[in-house]
Amino acid sequence: MNYKSTSLYLVVAAMLSFGSVAQAQSDLRKANKHFDNYAYALALENYKSAIAKREPNAETTQRIADAYRMTRQTHQAEQWYAKAVQLPGSNPMNHFYYAEALRSNGKYAEAREEYMKWGEAMPENAENAQKLIAATDQTIKWMQQEPTAELQALAGVNVGGFSDFSPAPFGKGIIFTSDRGISADAKADVYGWTGRPYLQLFTAEPDAQGNWGAPTALQDVVNSQYHNATASAAKDGQVLYFTRTHMVRQRSNVNPDPTSWVKEAEKPEHINRLEIFSAEKADGNWSNIQPFAYNNVTEYSVGHPALSADGQILYFASDMPGSLGDTDIFYTTRQADGTWGTPVNAGATINTPGRESFPYVDADGKLYFASDGHAGMGGLDIFAALGEHGNWAGVRNMGNPINSPKNDYGIMFTEPGESGMLSSNRDSDNGTEDIYSFKVLKKPVVLAITTLERKQNEKKKNIEVPLPQVKVVISQENKTDSATVISDEKGKYFMDGFKGANYSLLGTKDGYLTQQAVTQIPETAGDTIQVALVFDKNELDRVIVLENIYYDLDKWDIRPDAALELDKLVTVLQNNPEIKIEMSSHTDSRESKNYNQVLSERRAKAAVDYLVSKGIDQRRLTAKGYGKTRLVNGCGDNVECSEEEHQQNRRTEFKIK
Repeated sequence: MNYKSTSLYLVVAAMLSFGSVAQAQSDLRKANKHFDNYAYALALENYKSAIAKREPNAETTQRIADAYRMTRQTHQAEQWYAKAVQLPGSNPMNHFYYAEALRSNGKYAEAREEYMKWGEAMPENAENAQKLIAATDQTIKWMQQEPTAELQALAGVNVGGFSDFSPAPFGKGIIFTSDRGISADAKADVYGWTGRPYLQLFTAEPDAQGNWGAPTALQDVVNSQYHNATASAAKDGQVLYFTRTHMVRQRSNVNPDPTSWVKEAEKPEHINRLEIFSAEKADGNWSNIQPFAYNNVTEYSVGHPALSADGQILYFASDMPGSLGDTDIFYTTRQADGTWGTPVNAGATINTPGRESFPYVDADGKLYFASDGHAGMGGLDIFAALGEHGNWAGVRNMGNPINSPKNDYGIMFTEPGESGMLSSNRDSDNGTEDIYSFKVLKKPVVLAITTLERKQNEKKKNIEVPLPQVKVVISQENKTDSATVISDEKGKYFMDGFKGANYSLLGTKDGYLTQQAVTQIPETAGDTIQVALVFDKNELDRVIVLENIYYDLDKWDIRPDAALELDKLVTVLQNNPEIKIEMSSHTDSRESKNYNQVLSERRAKAAVDYLVSKGIDQRRLTAKGYGKTRLVNGCGDNVECSEEEHQQNRRTEFKIK
C-alpha cells in the first residue's frame, strides 16, 4: 500500500472538507445578514447553499422556517416548522406558525392539533387557540358545501412568477398592483423581501370580445421609486387615490401590512410606513400629486384607499391611534369645502385585534374588506359588512370559493352582487398572488336570528324581551347536515344563508318550551333576513295570550288570520309532546253574561277542534270558555271604554296543565 499517496489523499480531502465548511459558513453569514435586514428571499438563496454543505443547526432551522413564512411559501414553511417544533427549547409560537401553514395547505386535522399545542404551551393564548380550532372546523364545513361562485384566473393580466393583486375599477378596465417590474433591465431594483421588483400600478382593458389586453404601467409621476399600490379612482376617472411605501427611522413595531415593505434592507433601524396620495388627470396625464391630509409616516401608516361611488366617503386601512388591532378600517367623509374630515374608526363590528385591510365599496355603497381577525378559512379572508355606513350590524364571510385556506383579498365587483374580481395566492407555491374573475352562482344572505321571551306587562299585554344563550339548531331544506349555534347576550346570532333556500330553526333552553320557525328566503330578498324565535316559559298554569286570534261578530268560526296564529301553537305542541294545555276564550263585557259565556265556550271549542284537525291528540287539549268573568282591565258593565280597551278583553289564551 502506498502510504505517501494515502497521506496526500487525506490532506486533499481535509482541504476540500475545510473549503466546504468555510463556504457553508460564508453562505450562512450572508443568509443571516439578509434575514436580519428583512431580505427573506435573498436569505433563502444563501440558506439553501449553506445547508447543502452542512446540516442546519437550531437557529438556522428556525430562520429558514420564518423566511418561508414571511414570503408566504406555505408548503416549505410547513416542512420547516415541522422540524422547528421538535427542537429543544423551541419557541411555543412555532406551534401557531406550524398550524397556520398546515391550515393554509388544507391539512385541517393536523392544524387543529398544533393550535391545541399552542394554547397548552401558551395559556394566555388558549382562548384564541379555541377560536382558531372552531374556525378550522368551520372551514371544513365550508369546503364541503356547494360552491357559491365560479372562479378562473384572469387570462392576459396575470404573469407567472409575479404578484398581481388588488384590482379596482378604472375607466373601461381595471387598475391593479404588480411586482412584474417596469424596466426591461434584468438588473433593475429588486426587493430583497420577495426577490422580485417593487410594486407598481398597472392598468388593463378588455376588448369587445372580453379578452384582456396587455397591462400598461401607470406613468412615472404616479409610479415612484418605491412601492406604489392599491389604488381607487373617482367615478369620472379624473382623480386617483393610491398607496406609497416610505422608509422611516424605526420607533415602534413594524407595521404588519402585506404591502408594508422595506427598500434599504441594510438599514434595520429603518422601517416602512404607508401613505395615501392623490393624483389628478389633466389633458390625459396625471399630475398634482398630493399627500392625504392624515398621513403621518413618523407615527403610523395609512393605505389601501377605497372611494365610494359618490366620492363622498374614503375608506382606508391604518394603525393610527384609535386602532383596535394590528390594522383597522377607517373612513373619512368629504367636507363642504372639499377637504376630508377627521378619520373615524369603523368600529368593533368591523375591526378586530387582528388585521383588517383592503377595503372596497361597490356601486351600491356596500363595504367589503379583508381580515384575519374574523373567523375565516385561513390567512386573509374577504368579508362583507352588514348594515350601512356608520351603523354596522355584523360581517359575513364570503365563503368558499371566494375565500380559500390561503390569502384572499382585494375584491371588486363589475356588477354588484353578481360578478367581479379578487386577489389570491391559492394556486401559488412561491407566495405570489393572481387576480381571479368570479361569477356568483348562489347569492348569499344573512339570517339575523333573534331569540325572545314572551312576557306580560302590568296591563296584561304581551311584550317580548331578549332571551340570551338559546341553543338553535339550523338546517337547510334538502340538506342532511345542520348547524348548532348559541344566541349571544342580546339574543342575537348572525348566520350565512342563500337566497332561494328554506331554513328550519329549532330553539331550546332549559325552562322554556321548545320553539321552531321555518323561513323561506325569496330570490329577491335583501342582504339580511330577520328571523325571530319567541319562547314561553314551561310553567304550569302560566297564562299565555295568543295574539291576533279574532272572530267575526257573534261567530266562532276560525278565520284565516286566526288559523295562522293557531298553526304556530300546533308547532309548539308538536315540539313539546309532553305538555297538555287548556285552551280558553274570553269576551268583553258587552252583551249578557250568559250570551258571552256560550259564545266563549264555542270559540274555545272551535280553537281546540282546529288543533285536533292538525294532528294534535284530543287528550292533550281542554276547551274552556270564561265569557266576561276574567276581564284584564276596568271595562266592566256600563263602563265607557275605547275599542282598543275592549279588545284587550276579547282574547284567546292557553296555559299548561
